Amino acid sequence: MRFTPQFLEELKARLPVSEVVGRRVKLQKSGREWKGLSPFNKEKTASFFVNDQKQAWFDFSSQKNGSIFDFIMLTEGVQFPEAVERLAQMAGVPMPKFSKEEEARDEKRKTLHEVMELAAKFFEATLAGRGGAKARGYLADRSLDSATQLKFRLGYAPGERFALKEHLGSQGVSVEDMVECGLEISGDDIPVPYDRFRDRVMFPITDFRDRIIAFGGRALSADAQAKYLNSPETPLFHKGSNLYNGAAARQAVHDGAALIVVEGYVDVIAMVLAGYPAAVAPLGTALTEDQLGLLWKMTDEPILCFDGDKAGQRAAFRAVDLAMPRLKPGKSLRFAMLPDGQDPDDLYRSGGREAIAEVLAGARPLGEMLWTRETEAASFDTPERRAAFESRVNEVVRSIGDESVRKYYAQDFSARLRQLLIPKSEPGRGERPRAPMGGQFGGPFGNQGRSGRDGSRSQNSWQRGGPNLRAPMSLPSSRLSGSPIVRGFRTALPPREALILVTVINHPWLLEHHAEEFSELEFLNPDTDHLRKAVMDAAIGAGAADPEGLRAAIAARGLTGVLGRVEAAITHTSDWPARAGASVDDVAQWWTHVVALHRRQRTLNRELKDAERALGEEPTDANLAWLRDVQGRLSALDGSEAQIEGFGLSSGRPARSF
Repeated sequence: MRFTPQFLEELKARLPVSEVVGRRVKLQKSGREWKGLSPFNKEKTASFFVNDQKQAWFDFSSQKNGSIFDFIMLTEGVQFPEAVERLAQMAGVPMPKFSKEEEARDEKRKTLHEVMELAAKFFEATLAGRGGAKARGYLADRSLDSATQLKFRLGYAPGERFALKEHLGSQGVSVEDMVECGLEISGDDIPVPYDRFRDRVMFPITDFRDRIIAFGGRALSADAQAKYLNSPETPLFHKGSNLYNGAAARQAVHDGAALIVVEGYVDVIAMVLAGYPAAVAPLGTALTEDQLGLLWKMTDEPILCFDGDKAGQRAAFRAVDLAMPRLKPGKSLRFAMLPDGQDPDDLYRSGGREAIAEVLAGARPLGEMLWTRETEAASFDTPERRAAFESRVNEVVRSIGDESVRKYYAQDFSARLRQLLIPKSEPGRGERPRAPMGGQFGGPFGNQGRSGRDGSRSQNSWQRGGPNLRAPMSLPSSRLSGSPIVRGFRTALPPREALILVTVINHPWLLEHHAEEFSELEFLNPDTDHLRKAVMDAAIGAGAADPEGLRAAIAARGLTGVLGRVEAAITHTSDWPARAGASVDDVAQWWTHVVALHRRQRTLNRELKDAERALGEEPTDANLAWLRDVQGRLSALDGSEAQIEGFGLSSGRPARSF
């Protein structure tokens, strides 16, 4: 929106700088000027001055200065049009009118904003009422308490086809406006428009002025065609040009918080609850160019936090490709990869803020992420393949639009290429080659003659007849960096360890026949291992053979907090046998199955460690195939606890066959 110089000058004339600044800074008269403490730096001696005659302010501590518009933008974290609008309201001056068409569109948008606000209040009231019990139960299972529900204005859309339509109609809203807001579904083949959102937990989506412009709905029925459903494109909402929690995040970044991008609504809420208020998420799409621009308006290097599985890695690589042509001096991205199989919500509930802080502390620069991707997909065993790799890297660098950024990437990647592809010592001098700056494999000079998975002696063409050099493995791959082998289980609780513990605590009769088996299970997390030992001591030494007795004994040992984290790690509805109330027969079946899966996972994790080390030291096709095979078998174990024929009948649950 453009403003005439006359309008801006009128605002300046009506609003002395001291009045605007004085709303935030305590000012004292000092001759012809006013002075106060800087709003941008902590200080004890006033270095902030306001001069109404010059219509300007000066902050000598931060070297910032400007007009009333600059002050509002810097202190409130808004863009120029919003600053003008806020100052116009302060001055009591109506905003300028434009063409009749623009005025009509503006009035229409105001009407649609009012409709969306009415819809949000309806969803909030429904969640709080009798009909919202199921939705409140879902939110409670996700550890989203009533205060969190109010903070994010969560709601519930009833299952009836016309509930919202009838409510808005009673408020005088036309069906046309409901359709234009995306709240109703209509069409030539639909005689009567009906509610778009039904039987869903509702997440309001706001613009950067904190006005509701859309909704995201999470289905409560397992039969719903889409787990998440967003509003369609409307005059208010363009999903590729907005971010969930964008308005609150912008203010938090302005106040000094780190900007973090996650994948979903609940992930954003989990990050905020963990103490990271500047968390945002795309709206049902991969990150777009417009959204990247919004992120860079807020901060120079936002952190993109993706799930540690293959889908998360693909999303990270798409973001790399999106950002490369648009890089500018100082503008880049960092990437934090979560442990495989956990999203921010899971990680927060199992490991708390410490687990998330650990992931964010390991965020990697964009250049390193790009280099890892290229080296993981490359082969270096022939001159032609090495040349192809170098050509591909150079092509990626050439895609950078800004000349200065492109120059430094070229220098950086040239150095990486030299270290990756060229030996650093002459044969016989006894020097070890330096590790590559960012490559996964530690160069093409692996351990000569190392046995592959099949026991064969595998060598590449460079190694045959070459110097017997063994380069140390450099920075690990993204999967290895985020794997339990490297990260350990210092904060995040392995879900299956938590399942086994909760099952024993809620069903201590299992120890009558499985005490030895339980005591010999290999637990990686020290907290779960301590809790397991406490359970054994309480059940055997003190004879606490009931759930209440076990919990009292655990509390007496100061492990109540650990028990809370373990119970919070049980997040899936299919884990019901671990909880109280399941029948003895179902629990017995469940126990045998889950323990077998746990042992199988530990065996595969050890094999994964061997495969990753082998590939890091010797990047052959055989070792890569071995790694992918182990990864596939590990993935197949995820979420398979309830895959038992006829399982659940004894507890009154419908049997399912997998």
